[in-house]
Formats: sequence, C-alpha cells, structure tokens
Amino acid sequence: MEERLIIAGFGGQGVMAMGQLLTYAGMVEEKNVSWLPSYGPEMRGGTANCNVTISTDPVGSPVVVEATTAVVLNKPSLDKFETSVVPGGNLLINTSLIDRKAIRDDINAYYIPANEIAIEIGNVRIANMVMLGAYIEITKAISVDSIYKAFEKVFGESKAHLLPINKKALEKGAEAVKSLVKA
Repeated sequence: MEERLIIAGFGGQGVMAMGQLLTYAGMVEEKNVSWLPSYGPEMRGGTANCNVTISTDPVGSPVVVEATTAVVLNKPSLDKFETSVVPGGNLLINTSLIDRKAIRDDINAYYIPANEIAIEIGNVRIANMVMLGAYIEITKAISVDSIYKAFEKVFGESKAHLLPINKKALEKGAEAVKSLVKA
C-alpha cells in the first residue's frame, strides 16, 4: 500500500496541520511516511501545499509528482493540482470555496462543502478537519483513531481541549462522503 497525497490551499486553512496529522498517524501505525511542506512567499493567505506519503514500503522520495489523492481547499489549488492525480485517483474538492467541478473524468472527484459543515459545527477553522475526515473515509489510508493519537503530538497539550470539536469535524467529513464511496 502506498498513498501519495497532495494537500493544497491558502495559508491559514490548516493544510500543513492536515499533513502533519496524517504523517504522525502513519507513524502511530508503524507505516513509512514522509511530509514535505511548501509555502508561497506570503504568510497567512498565501499559497500552501504539502506532499504526504504513507506506505507499507520504504518511501523513496518525499516529492509527490503523481498523487493517488489530492485534497484541494481553494480554486487556485484545484487549477494547479488536478492534473497531478493519477488516473483512477481521488480528488477532494472544497465546494465552499471552489465554484467548478473537476475537468477530468478519469479520476474520482468528491465534492465536500467543508466550510459550511465547519460553520454548522461551530467554527469555520475546522474545515480542514472536515476534509481530513472525508479523505480518511475514502482512502482508509490510516485510521481515524490514529489521527486522535497524533492530535496531541501535533498540537500539544495546550490544544487538547480542541480535540472534541475536531473529532466532530472528522466524523461530519466522513458522513459527507459515505454515500459517495464505492464499497
């Protein structure tokens, strides 16, 4: 098993946090992992993406050129990374901020209104966790329990009180795609 993932959006959307959580969760499951962040020249609001590989085999390079999945949180990221998904791969699109569908018909596209779901839960800042929950439901690359274990490692004890709302976001993201996932 090897999952090669690109996560992309604006700075401040939690792109790097998603990547770190997946990487630590992979380590919890004793898988081979890599995480490669990439930032635009701006800080908050600029472009941000990361490459994550989760594998049962050694990881040869942290650079993801041919992604098995891309999670895109904004339109510039969709425009840039849709072509990076391998045929038969997955493309998760945040329809709250992206007003177009996938152009390709040789990939599995999933449309998740992440910001709206996050607002319903009570905090728009957890839209990234909604997308992460959808990703886990679709790929099963790691378990959601491993994400819970990774949470404290990534965010520290001072943010442990945020775990319940983030758990709810993960659950709602999974629910949003359950009917779309092929068994």
